[in-house]
Amino acid sequence: MERLVRRRALIEERLVEVIDGLEPETLRDEVRHTALSGGKRVRPMVTLLTCETVGGTAEDAVDFGVGIELVHSASLVIDDIIDRSELRRGTTSAWAEFGHGPAIITSDGLLGEAFALFSADPNATQVVAEAMVELGIGEATELSAKPETEAEYMTLARRKTGALFRAAAELGAIAAKSDPVIVEAVGEYAERVGVAFQIRDDVLDAIAAPEELGKPTGHDAALERPSVVQVTDLTPEEANARARAESDRAIKALDRVEVADPTSRDYLLELAEFVVERER
Repeated sequence: MERLVRRRALIEERLVEVIDGLEPETLRDEVRHTALSGGKRVRPMVTLLTCETVGGTAEDAVDFGVGIELVHSASLVIDDIIDRSELRRGTTSAWAEFGHGPAIITSDGLLGEAFALFSADPNATQVVAEAMVELGIGEATELSAKPETEAEYMTLARRKTGALFRAAAELGAIAAKSDPVIVEAVGEYAERVGVAFQIRDDVLDAIAAPEELGKPTGHDAALERPSVVQVTDLTPEEANARARAESDRAIKALDRVEVADPTSRDYLLELAEFVVERER
């Protein structure tokens, strides 16, 4: 646990440093409100722990980890505008705090800083660009060509959530200068973790209390969003079983990796368990 605390502190320190360098002050304040308002930092932790697992150091990967967190934060700003959600991570969402225009600019600012961090390595830039294409397709599908079957839902979950998780892990392997086979294996691990995360998120939106989750619940049903509960006839228990199956496949993918740091690998395995069992 002490290792996780140190890695989290490394991410937070670098994140603050990046945000403090933003100009003008209004943009800096808006980005700070969005990016520093909490969050589990799951994706950047995946980046750092993956890097260590395959032979690098947390310091090697911290810029990429902060970058993927900024991309994630930018996507949440837009999600909240689309969903008309006034609450994010237990505080006001960007558009509710500053208005729609400043929120969109905040999202742009987050993406700009992220790609400045990725620009140190063309492979990193490519990985994130591909993830953002998948994310964009997923968002468009969710709004216009809504999935109607469980298989179509799983494709949406892979694009909407799994893609950024995949990028997070691949960035860690790239920072450690791993070969493409390892990059692909950790990418599959993380993508499946992301899909499991999304399924569980949908279940929590349907059954959790807002004060427990830190954001409004029931949005998927109210907005007719294609959650696993809305698209399929699965009960919450059956949906959780689907999430568990993805988690198990994620663990099998990680088994293909030659491990340099077993402790960091064990944390990645614990994450695959956590995303299925989490309550918020």
